Formats: sequence, structure tokens, C-alpha cells
Amino acid sequence: MVRDDAAHGESTRRAFAKYGGTVALGGVLAGCVGGGDGGDGAESAGRDDDTEAASTAPTESDAQSEESDDLPYTASMEPVGEVTFESVPERWVAYDGGFADMAVALGKGDGLAGVGNADRYYTYVYDELPGVDMDRGPIEAHPEVRTKEQFYELDADIHFYDPQMLVNWFDWGEDDVAEIRDNVAPFFGNLIFRRSDGWHDYRYYTLYEAFERVAAAFDERERYEAFAELHESFIADVQSRLPSADDRPSVFLTFEGTDEPETFSPYRLVDKGTSKKQWLDLGVTDALAGTDVENLSTTNRGELDYENLLEVDPDVILVRGHERKSPEEFRDTVLAYMQDHSVGSELTAVQDGRVYRGGYLYQGPIHNLFLTERAAKQLYPEEFGPVTGDEQLFDRQRVAEIINGDP
Repeated sequence: MVRDDAAHGESTRRAFAKYGGTVALGGVLAGCVGGGDGGDGAESAGRDDDTEAASTAPTESDAQSEESDDLPYTASMEPVGEVTFESVPERWVAYDGGFADMAVALGKGDGLAGVGNADRYYTYVYDELPGVDMDRGPIEAHPEVRTKEQFYELDADIHFYDPQMLVNWFDWGEDDVAEIRDNVAPFFGNLIFRRSDGWHDYRYYTLYEAFERVAAAFDERERYEAFAELHESFIADVQSRLPSADDRPSVFLTFEGTDEPETFSPYRLVDKGTSKKQWLDLGVTDALAGTDVENLSTTNRGELDYENLLEVDPDVILVRGHERKSPEEFRDTVLAYMQDHSVGSELTAVQDGRVYRGGYLYQGPIHNLFLTERAAKQLYPEEFGPVTGDEQLFDRQRVAEIINGDP
């Protein structure tokens, strides 16, 4: 469905003027993405120089909007390149919960028009932030925005999607991307949650590098800087309390969305995608280090069974696909099944009760604070308290103040 104004090339409240430096990618790879808490489609063997550091101070000029009340202003992110905005975007759509969470962190939650993958956007964390309300109406009304018709219908000012993800996961053509870009609004996103997809041959970003660019698109520099300062302080404090490297557990991170797991899709922590940020910040050892097991990706869907896993025998097992369960519900289902399994019960992590939920695939800056706090308790309960305990490692009130405009 094509709107009359788009058909005639007219501008209504379009928030952008032009693109520059767009990356052209060749070759479309067949791919798939699961619904619900199903398989993630891919994570990634990333470059060593892109490690997420504890310091998040802004440094790169291409991430910044023009520091002026004057319009237009620009923002940049690969693979799209530079986008010039004639006004600050109001209505927005994000494919994943990570980019949606960035917008919420910047005080733009009321502009949400829909999401591409609602099943993996966890909004319940906002309930812990005083004065931060999230209207789930648009999410429930538009939970899988993936077609051109849906983009026309929602008429957003910006789309936080990696356009090459649409090409490689949902069989869009480059001409489809250009049509929505030109007739509706720009795409502005990068598939950063993993780094194992062969088609992603352009720059990756750490969580805060991407967040900085989203802030530039919204012209919200102050809120970004306040979040970056809070995050840096939080991570530094947590890391100062970690045990020595020799006393840290080996971790097996996996996806298995059933309550009665028989096989496990492996993630490699050497992949520096943002979905692994908390584990890397907490300095854990990858239980798969030194093995030839490949990271889950669009093209690698290999799985390990209990016999394979027993050869690795990690100290801790982190299972993704259960983020809508409480810790107690997870223990009563997944862990209980593994404890009763003839082979699974031989695993050290199972015997010690150290099998936990593995965190979100898509995390933004608010999510990351909660997930890092939870992970610290899962891995180092002697230092940070039990995962079911009430100890808080970051200031919820301060997070809420930043979101609500008091950076």
C-alpha cells in the first residue's frame, strides 16, 4: 500500500533530507530468524579491536549531531552512512529490543510506533524505574514490522533497522530498501548483537557506540553522556569487586528454548556482539575456548548434545530462551529436567545448581544495567549476593532521572 504523498514524492513531516556515503553490499545469503524465544539466527566472529570497553566516553565525530539549535543536523551509522535530519524524529520503529531500549533511554519512548520482533523486547525492566512508563499498545498492535506495507502504514520518521538484515533475513531487495527510505523515512541501524554473519562485512559497533549514534539521530547528546557516565562508573565498580582471573568460572552460553532441553546451540564469547556484553565485562572464561565448536550464526545451526557438553563440562551453563520466566520458574523447569537427565545430571554445573537464564539477545543501555547486575549475582554470588536477592548494584532513581530529562 502506497500513500498518496509518497506516490507523488511530496514531503509531509519527513525527518530527513538526504543520505550520504551509503554502503552497497553484494550477494544475498539465505537466512532465517525464529519467532518468540526461538533461535536467534546468528552471533559473530568479530574483530578483536572492537571489544566493548568499560570506558564509554564519546570520541568519534561521525557519531555526533551538530551541537546547535539550528536545523538541519546529521548523524551517521554503517551500513547506511550519513543521514541529514530536517527535524528531530518523533515517530520511530525499531526491529529489536536493543535499539528500542536506546530510544527509551533517550526519553523517546512515547514515539514508539511498532517493533519488528516484539517477542524479544523485554519491557518489564522499566517497571523498576520510578516514573518511567511504557505504553505497550503500539508493541501489541504492531509486533512484527517487517513488510513494506507495514512501514507505509506506520509512517514513522526513522526506522532503527539494519537494512541489510532485511535483505538477508526477510528477502528484501535493495530496491525495496531504497523505496521505503525515499518514500517513508530513513533506515538507521546495524546488526550488532552478534558478529558471526558472513554477509555483515561492514563496521560493527559496541553497545555504547551504537547508542551514541542513535542519540545523534535524536539530537539527545546530554542524555547519552549522562548514561555513558553512569555506565562507566557502574562497570568500574563491579569490575573492582571481581575475583582474580584464576577464580572465575568457565561459562557455556547457549540457546535452548524448551523446558526439557536435549541439545544446545552454542555461542562463543570470542564473538563480541552486544548480546554478550555483560559476560565479557565480568571477565568469564569461555568453556568452548580451544575447541573447534563454531558460533551460532545464520549459516551455522549446529548443536551439542549432553555427551558433547560433558566433554567440556563447564562450571556454569547459561541458557537463553527463557527470559519471561522468573529465576524460580527456570529452576523448577529447565534445571529440574537437567538434574533428572541420565547424562545431564553428570554435568558439574547441573550438580552445583549453576544453570541460569542467559540474558537477552538484544539489549540496550537500560537492559544492560539490569542484565549485568543479574549476571554478577549469577557468577559471583559470594560477592554480589544471590540472584534472587534484593541487593541493587546501580541506582534506579538516577536512571529514571536521565530518561525523564534530568541528565
